[in-house]
Amino acid sequence: MESGRRHPREEIVATMRRIYHYRMTTTSGGNLSIRDPDGTIWITPARVDKGALEPADVVCLEAAGARRGRHAPSSEYPFHRAIYQARPDLGAVVHAHPGALVAFSICRRLPETRVQVLAHAICGKVVYAPYACPGSEQLGRNIAGAFGAGADCVMLENHGVVIGGKDLPDAFQRFETLEFVAQTLVKAATLGEVRVLPAERLVERELPAPGELPPVPPTGRETELREQICRFVHRAYEQRLLISTAGSLSARLDGEQFLITPRRRDRLELEPPGVVRATAAACERGKRPSRTARLHAAIYRHDPRAGAVINAQPAHTSAFAVTPAVLSTRTIPESYVVLREVGKLPHACVVAEAERIAAEVSLARRPVLLIENEGALVVGRDVLDAFDRLEVLEATAEALVLSQPLGPLVPMPSAAIDELRRVFGVP
Repeated sequence: MESGRRHPREEIVATMRRIYHYRMTTTSGGNLSIRDPDGTIWITPARVDKGALEPADVVCLEAAGARRGRHAPSSEYPFHRAIYQARPDLGAVVHAHPGALVAFSICRRLPETRVQVLAHAICGKVVYAPYACPGSEQLGRNIAGAFGAGADCVMLENHGVVIGGKDLPDAFQRFETLEFVAQTLVKAATLGEVRVLPAERLVERELPAPGELPPVPPTGRETELREQICRFVHRAYEQRLLISTAGSLSARLDGEQFLITPRRRDRLELEPPGVVRATAAACERGKRPSRTARLHAAIYRHDPRAGAVINAQPAHTSAFAVTPAVLSTRTIPESYVVLREVGKLPHACVVAEAERIAAEVSLARRPVLLIENEGALVVGRDVLDAFDRLEVLEATAEALVLSQPLGPLVPMPSAAIDELRRVFGVP
């Protein structure tokens, strides 16, 4: 979903397919648009199945008033047009009805983005617009007024959400991030009081410019690791363990070098050449490693056995990270054997406090750690081992959240835990 790689028709179709695939809209709901620099607007059509949208279905509305396409434009075109008039800096608009954001919409509440640093930075200013009939000029005025006042995300009373961006990937990533925050908050509401970060903790730390690693031909192992990282990043995205804007995965290469996902690049579209070879202070020329690179480097330095590291913010796990609730692994044998006891660290910046965080995890002692208002940190022998831990962690957190309406947790007794430690060699 990198801007400029596709024709607007192709880009709209690819984005809508992703939104529909992950159940963030319905067959008849939602619409997307792109505005070209010359004022031309490309928009999804009216009354066409969103799950089977084709490039030829996208409607082109030229600035001079001519319309090209085999369908009428979305009935909500008036608010897209009004938004672009109010905000000349925007190049794309996403409107949809994802479940968690609709839940906030119908309760007239705004999702609190201050629960995570990156989410707060990406989502920007979130406001409400008063209800008006879909497709009406009044709705357009309400939404455009909110954007004109500086909003980045506009919640619609009893309707859904509208989000703007400099281009469609930017708008989509903001949309997906806000929905993930909303999901986290809904799940967290069953666990306890949600913690909000103070203003001084919400500032994204500037990353010092890394040095350059000398170019070297990749070894067979490096090539294999690049492909493996991409496969598991894609799988993690498909399973909603990562989203397009959040989460990083690295694998130890040799000595001080490791391979890591790039910063602020769409996880679902990551390809092997996009993976970054890095050390604690340098990386391949022309690339930017994840902001967690220094943390991963510190973990590899502290623990010679660690072969892979993942940072992630899956919704159920993050619900425990933003509340005081304890994520108990004494639920089923798999959870305890794979995860052991999951610790929780007070909020720490993965950039400025990398050494402090790295000292709290190790493959043998504590391979999984929650960082308050940040998410999960997982260490594995290799990429598969780390991914398995992340998968089991989110499954365990989901079961704990789902159990809340049923009654208090009945953990495995100490005798069962002792047996698991003995049989499976758990420290």
